[in-house]
Amino acid sequence: MIAQNEANRLFSEYRQTRDKALRNKLVENYLYIAEILAKKFSGRGVEYDDLFQVASEALIAGVEKFDPDLGNQFTTYITPTITGVIKNYFRDYSRSVRVPRRVYAVAAKVKEEINDYYSKHGVKPTVKYLAAKLGYSEELIVEALECRPTISLDARVQGGDGESETALHEVIAADGNSFEDFEDTESLKSEIEKLSPTEKQVVTLRFVQGKSQTEVGKILGVSQMFVSRAERKIVEKLKDALL
Repeated sequence: MIAQNEANRLFSEYRQTRDKALRNKLVENYLYIAEILAKKFSGRGVEYDDLFQVASEALIAGVEKFDPDLGNQFTTYITPTITGVIKNYFRDYSRSVRVPRRVYAVAAKVKEEINDYYSKHGVKPTVKYLAAKLGYSEELIVEALECRPTISLDARVQGGDGESETALHEVIAADGNSFEDFEDTESLKSEIEKLSPTEKQVVTLRFVQGKSQTEVGKILGVSQMFVSRAERKIVEKLKDALL
Protein backbone atom coordinates (compact mmCIF):
# COMPACT_ATOMS: atom_id res chain seq x y z
CA MET A 1 0.00 0.00 0.00
CA ILE A 2 1.46 3.36 -1.05
CA ALA A 3 1.56 6.11 1.58
CA GLN A 4 -0.65 9.14 0.96
CA ASN A 5 2.24 11.57 0.40
CA GLU A 6 3.89 9.18 -2.06
CA ALA A 7 0.57 8.62 -3.85
CA ASN A 8 0.08 12.38 -4.24
CA ARG A 9 3.58 12.66 -5.67
CA LEU A 10 2.80 9.92 -8.20
CA PHE A 11 -0.48 11.59 -9.13
CA SER A 12 1.32 14.89 -9.74
CA GLU A 13 4.00 13.15 -11.80
CA TYR A 14 1.37 11.31 -13.82
CA ARG A 15 -0.49 14.55 -14.61
CA GLN A 16 2.75 15.89 -16.08
CA THR A 17 4.05 12.81 -17.89
CA ARG A 18 0.90 10.71 -18.56
CA ASP A 19 3.16 7.72 -18.03
CA LYS A 20 0.92 4.63 -18.17
CA ALA A 21 3.24 2.76 -15.83
CA LEU A 22 2.52 5.35 -13.15
CA ARG A 23 -1.19 5.18 -13.84
CA ASN A 24 -1.18 1.40 -13.61
CA LYS A 25 0.70 1.53 -10.32
CA LEU A 26 -1.88 3.90 -8.87
CA VAL A 27 -4.80 1.83 -10.19
CA GLU A 28 -3.34 -1.31 -8.64
CA ASN A 29 -2.84 0.51 -5.34
CA TYR A 30 -6.49 1.55 -5.13
CA LEU A 31 -8.08 -1.48 -6.76
CA TYR A 32 -9.29 -2.65 -3.36
CA ILE A 33 -11.83 0.21 -3.38
CA ALA A 34 -13.38 -1.11 -6.59
CA GLU A 35 -13.52 -4.59 -5.05
CA ILE A 36 -15.18 -3.37 -1.85
CA LEU A 37 -17.81 -1.32 -3.67
CA ALA A 38 -18.54 -4.09 -6.18
CA LYS A 39 -19.10 -6.52 -3.31
CA LYS A 40 -21.29 -3.98 -1.53
CA PHE A 41 -23.70 -3.78 -4.46
CA SER A 42 -23.57 -7.44 -5.53
CA GLY A 43 -26.52 -9.72 -4.92
CA ARG A 44 -29.02 -7.20 -6.26
CA GLY A 45 -29.64 -8.77 -9.64
CA VAL A 46 -26.22 -8.02 -11.18
CA GLU A 47 -23.24 -10.35 -10.91
CA TYR A 48 -20.16 -9.31 -8.95
CA ASP A 49 -17.88 -9.69 -11.98
CA ASP A 50 -19.95 -7.18 -13.96
CA LEU A 51 -20.00 -4.73 -11.05
CA PHE A 52 -16.24 -5.12 -10.56
CA GLN A 53 -15.68 -4.30 -14.23
CA VAL A 54 -17.82 -1.17 -13.94
CA ALA A 55 -16.05 -0.14 -10.72
CA SER A 56 -12.62 -0.78 -12.24
CA GLU A 57 -13.38 1.37 -15.28
CA ALA A 58 -14.53 4.16 -12.97
CA LEU A 59 -11.33 3.76 -10.94
CA ILE A 60 -9.14 4.04 -14.04
CA ALA A 61 -11.03 7.14 -15.19
CA GLY A 62 -10.72 8.60 -11.68
CA VAL A 63 -6.97 8.07 -11.58
CA GLU A 64 -6.65 9.81 -14.93
CA LYS A 65 -8.64 12.85 -13.77
CA PHE A 66 -7.55 13.24 -10.13
CA ASP A 67 -5.63 16.39 -9.21
CA PRO A 68 -3.92 16.22 -5.78
CA ASP A 69 -3.32 19.97 -5.88
CA LEU A 70 -7.02 20.52 -5.15
CA GLY A 71 -6.43 19.29 -1.61
CA ASN A 72 -8.61 16.19 -1.61
CA GLN A 73 -7.50 12.67 -0.76
CA PHE A 74 -7.97 10.22 -3.61
CA THR A 75 -9.98 7.79 -1.47
CA THR A 76 -12.38 10.59 -0.54
CA TYR A 77 -12.72 11.54 -4.21
CA ILE A 78 -13.00 8.10 -5.80
CA THR A 79 -15.41 6.37 -3.42
CA PRO A 80 -18.50 8.48 -4.25
CA THR A 81 -17.38 8.57 -7.89
CA ILE A 82 -17.38 4.77 -8.24
CA THR A 83 -20.58 4.52 -6.20
CA GLY A 84 -22.31 6.93 -8.59
CA VAL A 85 -21.16 5.01 -11.64
CA ILE A 86 -22.43 1.73 -10.17
CA LYS A 87 -25.80 3.29 -9.33
CA ASN A 88 -26.06 4.63 -12.89
CA TYR A 89 -25.28 1.13 -14.16
CA PHE A 90 -28.16 -0.28 -12.13
CA ARG A 91 -30.44 2.48 -13.37
CA ASP A 92 -29.58 1.98 -17.04
CA TYR A 93 -29.82 -1.79 -17.02
CA SER A 94 -32.97 -1.95 -14.89
CA ARG A 95 -34.83 -0.37 -17.80
CA SER A 96 -34.69 -3.56 -19.80
CA VAL A 97 -35.35 -7.16 -18.88
CA ARG A 98 -32.19 -9.20 -18.86
CA VAL A 99 -32.62 -12.59 -20.48
CA PRO A 100 -31.23 -15.39 -18.25
CA ARG A 101 -27.98 -16.91 -19.47
CA ARG A 102 -29.53 -20.36 -19.67
CA VAL A 103 -32.02 -19.04 -22.22
CA TYR A 104 -29.18 -17.61 -24.30
CA ALA A 105 -27.48 -21.00 -24.17
CA VAL A 106 -30.64 -22.75 -25.33
CA ALA A 107 -31.18 -20.08 -28.00
CA ALA A 108 -27.77 -20.84 -29.48
CA LYS A 109 -28.60 -24.55 -29.72
CA VAL A 110 -32.03 -23.80 -31.17
CA LYS A 111 -30.54 -21.54 -33.82
CA GLU A 112 -27.99 -24.18 -34.78
CA GLU A 113 -30.66 -26.86 -35.05
CA ILE A 114 -32.93 -24.59 -37.11
CA ASN A 115 -30.12 -23.83 -39.55
CA ASP A 116 -29.24 -27.51 -39.86
CA TYR A 117 -32.88 -28.52 -40.38
CA TYR A 118 -33.47 -25.74 -42.92
CA SER A 119 -30.39 -26.68 -44.93
CA LYS A 120 -31.71 -30.26 -45.22
CA HIS A 121 -35.44 -29.66 -45.71
CA GLY A 122 -35.82 -26.10 -47.00
CA VAL A 123 -38.29 -25.19 -44.24
CA LYS A 124 -37.94 -24.31 -40.56
CA PRO A 125 -38.76 -26.98 -37.94
CA THR A 126 -41.74 -26.71 -35.61
CA VAL A 127 -41.47 -25.88 -31.92
CA LYS A 128 -42.62 -29.40 -31.12
CA TYR A 129 -39.84 -30.89 -33.24
CA LEU A 130 -37.20 -28.65 -31.63
CA ALA A 131 -38.38 -29.53 -28.13
CA ALA A 132 -38.20 -33.27 -28.87
CA LYS A 133 -34.90 -33.01 -30.70
CA LEU A 134 -33.11 -30.90 -28.06
CA GLY A 135 -34.83 -32.30 -24.97
CA TYR A 136 -36.34 -29.04 -23.72
CA SER A 137 -39.92 -28.03 -22.98
CA GLU A 138 -41.88 -26.28 -25.72
CA GLU A 139 -42.21 -23.24 -23.43
CA LEU A 140 -38.42 -22.94 -23.15
CA ILE A 141 -38.03 -23.33 -26.92
CA VAL A 142 -40.50 -20.49 -27.49
CA GLU A 143 -38.67 -18.31 -24.95
CA ALA A 144 -35.35 -19.06 -26.67
CA LEU A 145 -36.81 -18.20 -30.08
CA GLU A 146 -37.96 -14.82 -28.77
CA CYS A 147 -34.70 -13.81 -27.11
CA ARG A 148 -32.04 -11.76 -28.89
CA PRO A 149 -28.68 -13.48 -28.53
CA THR A 150 -25.43 -11.59 -28.15
CA ILE A 151 -24.18 -10.42 -31.54
CA SER A 152 -20.73 -11.45 -32.62
CA LEU A 153 -18.34 -8.81 -33.90
CA ASP A 154 -18.15 -10.97 -37.02
CA ALA A 155 -21.89 -10.54 -37.63
CA ARG A 156 -22.84 -9.17 -41.06
CA VAL A 157 -24.68 -5.86 -41.29
CA GLN A 158 -26.41 -4.42 -44.35
CA GLY A 159 -24.65 -1.73 -46.35
CA GLY A 160 -26.23 1.49 -47.46
CA ASP A 161 -26.75 0.28 -51.03
CA GLY A 162 -29.15 -2.41 -49.82
CA GLU A 163 -26.97 -5.16 -51.26
CA SER A 164 -23.41 -5.24 -49.97
CA GLU A 165 -22.65 -6.39 -46.45
CA THR A 166 -19.74 -5.88 -44.07
CA ALA A 167 -18.62 -7.27 -40.72
CA LEU A 168 -19.68 -5.50 -37.55
CA HIS A 169 -16.08 -5.13 -36.39
CA GLU A 170 -15.28 -3.31 -39.64
CA VAL A 171 -18.03 -0.82 -38.93
CA ILE A 172 -16.73 -0.25 -35.41
CA ALA A 173 -13.20 0.17 -36.66
CA ALA A 174 -14.14 2.69 -39.32
CA ASP A 175 -14.00 6.43 -38.88
CA GLY A 176 -14.46 9.61 -40.87
CA ASN A 177 -16.52 9.51 -44.05
CA SER A 178 -16.62 5.71 -44.18
CA PHE A 179 -19.64 5.86 -41.88
CA GLU A 180 -21.74 7.30 -44.68
CA ASP A 181 -21.77 3.88 -46.36
CA PHE A 182 -24.27 2.69 -43.78
CA GLU A 183 -27.94 3.51 -43.46
CA ASP A 184 -28.02 4.13 -39.69
CA THR A 185 -24.93 6.33 -39.69
CA GLU A 186 -25.95 8.83 -37.05
CA SER A 187 -27.15 6.18 -34.62
CA LEU A 188 -23.89 4.31 -34.98
CA LYS A 189 -21.81 7.43 -34.38
CA SER A 190 -23.98 8.35 -31.42
CA GLU A 191 -23.64 4.94 -29.79
CA ILE A 192 -19.86 4.88 -30.23
CA GLU A 193 -19.61 8.35 -28.70
CA LYS A 194 -21.48 7.06 -25.65
CA LEU A 195 -18.75 4.51 -24.92
CA SER A 196 -16.48 5.24 -22.00
CA PRO A 197 -12.87 6.31 -22.70
CA THR A 198 -11.68 2.84 -21.72
CA GLU A 199 -14.20 1.15 -24.03
CA LYS A 200 -13.12 3.39 -26.92
CA GLN A 201 -9.52 2.36 -26.26
CA VAL A 202 -10.55 -1.29 -26.35
CA VAL A 203 -12.33 -0.75 -29.68
CA THR A 204 -9.31 1.03 -31.18
CA LEU A 205 -6.72 -1.44 -29.93
CA ARG A 206 -8.72 -4.59 -30.69
CA PHE A 207 -10.51 -3.77 -33.93
CA VAL A 208 -8.46 -0.99 -35.50
CA GLN A 209 -4.95 -2.05 -34.52
CA GLY A 210 -5.81 -5.76 -34.36
CA LYS A 211 -4.15 -6.44 -31.02
CA SER A 212 -5.00 -9.52 -28.97
CA GLN A 213 -6.95 -9.32 -25.72
CA THR A 214 -3.76 -10.06 -23.79
CA GLU A 215 -1.90 -7.26 -25.57
CA VAL A 216 -4.74 -4.84 -24.93
CA GLY A 217 -4.76 -5.84 -21.27
CA LYS A 218 -1.06 -5.09 -20.93
CA ILE A 219 -1.45 -1.68 -22.59
CA LEU A 220 -4.41 -0.69 -20.41
CA GLY A 221 -3.03 -2.27 -17.27
CA VAL A 222 -5.93 -4.68 -16.86
CA SER A 223 -6.46 -8.42 -17.18
CA GLN A 224 -7.36 -10.31 -20.36
CA MET A 225 -10.65 -11.23 -18.65
CA PHE A 226 -11.40 -7.53 -18.17
CA VAL A 227 -10.86 -6.91 -21.89
CA SER A 228 -13.06 -9.87 -22.81
CA ARG A 229 -15.90 -8.62 -20.64
CA ALA A 230 -15.47 -5.09 -21.96
CA GLU A 231 -15.87 -6.39 -25.53
CA ARG A 232 -19.14 -8.09 -24.62
CA LYS A 233 -20.44 -4.91 -23.04
CA ILE A 234 -19.45 -2.90 -26.12
CA VAL A 235 -21.35 -5.26 -28.39
CA GLU A 236 -24.42 -5.02 -26.15
CA LYS A 237 -24.33 -1.24 -26.34
CA LEU A 238 -23.88 -1.10 -30.11
CA LYS A 239 -26.16 -3.88 -31.32
CA ASP A 240 -29.45 -1.97 -31.00
CA ALA A 241 -28.04 0.89 -33.07
CA LEU A 242 -26.91 -1.44 -35.86
CA LEU A 243 -29.56 -4.13 -36.08
